[in-house]
Amino acid sequence: MRFLVYDRLLGFGDDYWIEDDRGSKVFLVDGKALRVRDTWELKDTQGRVLVDIHQKMLALRDTMVLQRAGEPLATIRRKRLSLLRNHYRVSLADGNELDVSGKILDREFAVEYDGELLAVISRRWLTLRDTYGVDVVREDADPALLIAVAVCVIHLAEKERED
Repeated sequence: MRFLVYDRLLGFGDDYWIEDDRGSKVFLVDGKALRVRDTWELKDTQGRVLVDIHQKMLALRDTMVLQRAGEPLATIRRKRLSLLRNHYRVSLADGNELDVSGKILDREFAVEYDGELLAVISRRWLTLRDTYGVDVVREDADPALLIAVAVCVIHLAEKERED
């Protein structure tokens, strides 16, 4: 499954669609303006909230929190010792972890679970500079979760670069 995500989705207060590789709208990123913390909702085409995304307010390192139906889904933060590449740890509510590594600022990175590739996020597949692709490799993977992870990791990396 391949999805197209627009860079502009990181603009606050705006809504942006994520399309599949055929150009059909699949997910809506609903940015919430005028909030104390960075907040989005990932919705399906019927407007149902699939994943709530928000920044954790009191944390030593920038942390993003994902929730599904009001229940914790995952917590995302940068790994402490990652000198050569960008590495982020996604701690899932069930105790498992995803590893996100690569050139995050260039939108070139991989999402792995236990050493197995789940998704590749890449700008190089596309000719347009304002989009990047999310290629979900495993059929049993949760595309909404992986897209939410991509949104969070890119947001954290860009925020880190601004600081």
